[in-house]
Amino acid sequence: MIRFDATLRGPLHGIRVIDLSRLVAGNMLSLQLADFGADVIKVEPPQGDPLRDWRDGGQSLHWKTYGRNKRSIALNLREPEAMAALRRLLQTADVFIENFRPGTLEEMGLGPDALSAINPRLVTVRISGFGQTGPYARLPGFGTLVEAMSGFAARTGFADREPVLPPLALADMIAGITGANAAMMALFARERGEAQGQVIDLSLLEPIFSVLGPEAAIYKMTGKVKERSGSASNTVSPRNVYRCSDGKFVALSGSTQTVAMRIFDVIGHPEMKTDPRFATNAARIAHRDIVDTAVAQWFLTRPRDEALGGMRAAGATVGPVYDIADIAGDAHFAQREIIVEVEDAHNGSLPQHNIFPRLSATAGGFRLPAPEIGEHTDEILAEIGMGS
Repeated sequence: MIRFDATLRGPLHGIRVIDLSRLVAGNMLSLQLADFGADVIKVEPPQGDPLRDWRDGGQSLHWKTYGRNKRSIALNLREPEAMAALRRLLQTADVFIENFRPGTLEEMGLGPDALSAINPRLVTVRISGFGQTGPYARLPGFGTLVEAMSGFAARTGFADREPVLPPLALADMIAGITGANAAMMALFARERGEAQGQVIDLSLLEPIFSVLGPEAAIYKMTGKVKERSGSASNTVSPRNVYRCSDGKFVALSGSTQTVAMRIFDVIGHPEMKTDPRFATNAARIAHRDIVDTAVAQWFLTRPRDEALGGMRAAGATVGPVYDIADIAGDAHFAQREIIVEVEDAHNGSLPQHNIFPRLSATAGGFRLPAPEIGEHTDEILAEIGMGS
């Protein structure tokens, strides 16, 4: 079990982050910095970040995960003294994260010009659904809307059924990781003297749209909108999820010509390698249903472990479809400590995802458990000379 150690110093030791955001994207962003040693101060309203209300089994497990390595100060920003404390904190900060609806920060007297006057070296990350400009700037920016409007949902699911939204906060997660990268680029530019502080306009829309890759170019050049294809692919074949004889599933991808040919050998159809309908990737995509039927029939006659062994022995790219119970019992996840047991005051310990990415010389660490609302208020106020 991993125990928290407040004395650990990561590569971002000395960087102070003021996180005024709520829910997922901002917390994901500040978590990346906190895990590697940044002093992340969560500025919460007296009732706490709404992420605390996302409960499973009666506990705020989302908060326990995404609140780790952070300190919490509770401030009612409708009160002048609280706003004064926030301004004092921003004077000491390197990064400021907020996710108010565009225009709100300006109404609070903390627009970019005001922030620059408070602290010229401050890197401000402004998270919103659709960006700080444009016709949709002031629309509510929940990830669900962005996952729909980005084109992502239209590509997910089966052609004869409704589009499928991801069952988790995918747009927020992608934006959070993107935002951490952007903040580090801004800090690096500051370190090199190429800029002082700057403002990062981070929408949830653009990072998840980038996941679609060349689809805009494909649409322009072909005039076609790609249909939903379930777990199959419009780009390579064979590629799908297949059921085995024991009811378990595997995912297979013949994304290179060599692998596709190996798969035809394994399933007992070597003649497909020279059949013009299947000899090239483009031909296989055009006849994807036939390819999938042949591959699916092979998997249906074998339990999953046997099927995986046969495919892997032949050098085919295949893997099991795991749920979290499978992951919890998998040797690779265990050996690489992708999930680690972390001490928890209420449960003894709780599993969490480990710190990533893995740095060989300046690794991150578990310094602080997720704080209670305002747990560090007095401590932080004392640091900025506003203690009682």
